[in-house]
Amino acid sequence: MTRRVEKKLSEEDRVLWSLVARSAKPLKGKATIELPVAEVLPKPEPSPPLPAPTNTTVKPRSHPVPHHLDEPTLDKLSKGRLPIEGRVDLHGMTQEEAYSLLHSFLHRAHAGGIRYVLIITGKGSSSGGDGVLRRSVPAWLSTPAFRHLVSSHDHAARHHGGSGALYVRLRRVRA
Repeated sequence: MTRRVEKKLSEEDRVLWSLVARSAKPLKGKATIELPVAEVLPKPEPSPPLPAPTNTTVKPRSHPVPHHLDEPTLDKLSKGRLPIEGRVDLHGMTQEEAYSLLHSFLHRAHAGGIRYVLIITGKGSSSGGDGVLRRSVPAWLSTPAFRHLVSSHDHAARHHGGSGALYVRLRRVRA
């Protein structure tokens, strides 16, 4: 007789499962079962505009700002000479779900010492408009919530998703 081990789902797994469960349709003649909605982190509020500086001296930033990947690194990632150690697909998610999943994914990847990940946002609607996640994710990566995790990011190569995906270099874990 085997003993059943109860495993707890991670936040990422709960969000993904809730998306799958909501998209499933019950069999004919079967009752619908309501599932609790996974807890989602709130989307950060935009900060108010800063007043214009009165002096011309530039103060050093306390938090580094993510920038684009350098050309040699981008070339190595696109040709497969640098491994992409993790990937997350945000297709079909709302901004709140995508933000929560991305935040937990990047925290776990950073804690695990992973350096390069691929974030798949999708290209957006086929009606010619830009996708919401395609626009939002690069902006999120520059916010204080992600700044201590992300070193740099850039659009992926065509075979990795092109403009619908991002290469992200995570910061090194400090000892």
